[in-house]
Amino acid sequence: MGLILLILQSIYFIVPAYFANMAPVIAKKLKILQEVNKPIDMNTKFDDGKPIFGKHKTYRGFIVAIIMGIIFAYLQMFLYRFSFFRSISITDYSSALSLGFLLGFGAITGDLMKSFFKRRLNIKSGKKFIPFDQADFVLGAYIFILPFYSRIITWPLFLSSIIASFFLHIIVNHISFYLGIRKEKW
Repeated sequence: MGLILLILQSIYFIVPAYFANMAPVIAKKLKILQEVNKPIDMNTKFDDGKPIFGKHKTYRGFIVAIIMGIIFAYLQMFLYRFSFFRSISITDYSSALSLGFLLGFGAITGDLMKSFFKRRLNIKSGKKFIPFDQADFVLGAYIFILPFYSRIITWPLFLSSIIASFFLHIIVNHISFYLGIRKEKW
């Protein structure tokens, strides 16, 4: 039961980051916040002609990711009153706003950093970059959350989040592809 509980805790804790990572794709489909649908790098290129992040990394995606992280942390705060969710929670969600902000901000920043390195390595937007496609947002979320929640973050929790996220990311992206939400399976 210990390993199963650890896996459930690791997945449940990082849920706001999962949804923050998916938020830009959903925002694009729903065409919300069109007024801020501009590239974060403002189409700036390095001397070698490569973009900093690429045109698909927008202010809209960044903003919606953070908002989605906050919304899901508040949802977790609401669910905490139920014994099942309390049993898989590693925090009481009393600081849902800051937790959601940090997980959302960290997740989308991790995704931006991955895009930065993909552009340096001449990997086009939307092309595979395994295992970073599956771990970037989780790493980013943990980097941002760690200074404030280090008392509850353990190595087993972190590693379990990375491993579970690798497989969940692939599964969710395949489902999204077959539902027509995403253009790529990864």
